[in-house]
Amino acid sequence: MTEKSACDLDGKRLNELSRKINAGAKKHEKDMAKFIRDMIAIPSESCQERAVVLRIKKEMRKTGFDKVTIDRMGNIIGKIGSGKTKIAMDAHIDTVGIGSRKEWKWDPYKGKLEKGVIYGRGASDQESAMASMVYAGKIIKDLKLDKDYTLYVVGSVQEEDCDGLCWQYIYREDKLRPDCVVITEPTNLNIYRGHRGRMEIAVTTYGVSCHGSAPERGKNAVYMMAKIANEIEKLNGRLKNDRFLGKGTVTISYIDCKTPSLCAVPNQSYIHLDRRLTAGETKALAVKQVTDAVRRTGLKPSDFKVEVLRYETPSYTGLRYPTEKYFPTWVLEENHPLCKAAVTTFESVFRKKPLVDKWTFSTNGIATMGMFGVPTIGFGPANEKFAHSVNDQVPVDHLVKAAAFYALFPLVFSKAKK
Repeated sequence: MTEKSACDLDGKRLNELSRKINAGAKKHEKDMAKFIRDMIAIPSESCQERAVVLRIKKEMRKTGFDKVTIDRMGNIIGKIGSGKTKIAMDAHIDTVGIGSRKEWKWDPYKGKLEKGVIYGRGASDQESAMASMVYAGKIIKDLKLDKDYTLYVVGSVQEEDCDGLCWQYIYREDKLRPDCVVITEPTNLNIYRGHRGRMEIAVTTYGVSCHGSAPERGKNAVYMMAKIANEIEKLNGRLKNDRFLGKGTVTISYIDCKTPSLCAVPNQSYIHLDRRLTAGETKALAVKQVTDAVRRTGLKPSDFKVEVLRYETPSYTGLRYPTEKYFPTWVLEENHPLCKAAVTTFESVFRKKPLVDKWTFSTNGIATMGMFGVPTIGFGPANEKFAHSVNDQVPVDHLVKAAAFYALFPLVFSKAKK
């Protein structure tokens, strides 16, 4: 296909190009399967991604990326093309841990391939998308489709620890300012256009310690916290519901206390709140709601503290990039040109209409669109229900289909921009 025809896609040309891209993706099925199995075999929990980043670098060079860089945080960025329209595709390449190995039916770091499905930690969330993106790059190079845009394939770090932190660094420090971002978290090959935001909020109560044999002499911080826990449960029932994103939620995800000994009244107690923010819910609102819930217990201001937590853990390179643990809600309008380009790409590649939906969990989109306003869309292989589970898996067929989508999308979007 010539540069002119790539810039001026009509239905016939788009169909022919989709056919070639699908054939190219199918051709590289075994390569993608091997690549993801290699990545799964490399433990890569948050802040420990160095080895898997180097494996990705090797594959990007093998498949012909124009430039491959690793920034100071440790994110890997592969570049293809030099056109005016800038498109970024993001896959975080860190994973959560495996928990108890006894719960796994197979070795979580072996990348077992059985009956067309690959199993292992990171298969769904989200090393599968990295495999598909890298081979989409090869398809793009092979078909010479890289004239009208610059594509950045990003393997981002620390997402599981602190979603969006990687893109705060990429946007502010690397100065990468794309016209759009494709988040490749698992969508089961559907198109996702947003999700709820989230916050991590801490509540601490302050009591008075005394000997456990005479608890009336002190003030038990755990009893104070028990009253707060009841109010937090009630607060969850009062939170806003949005027709598209669903309901805001709050839950206690951790509780602790401090005490001089096991024969003493605790003088301090702590709870960690996982707060999910639906459309219209802000940081200030969420903090006020929790503070009001605590006040309902009758505690004095000096008895407690409510605070939004911070993240300061260094990346595998040793870089610290502190941030508040507030991750904004984002939604791309269904009639936005980016969403339309994603739908057009899907229909061209798969010959059917897509399901346009949203994630249940949070992604790096909280930074790209939630913080910086860069139009963001989601499309990825695997089903999100397998993320973080002992059944972590991806069908090989999803790798092929996702690669085809990623190979065609940049051209469709760059055409829509003109």
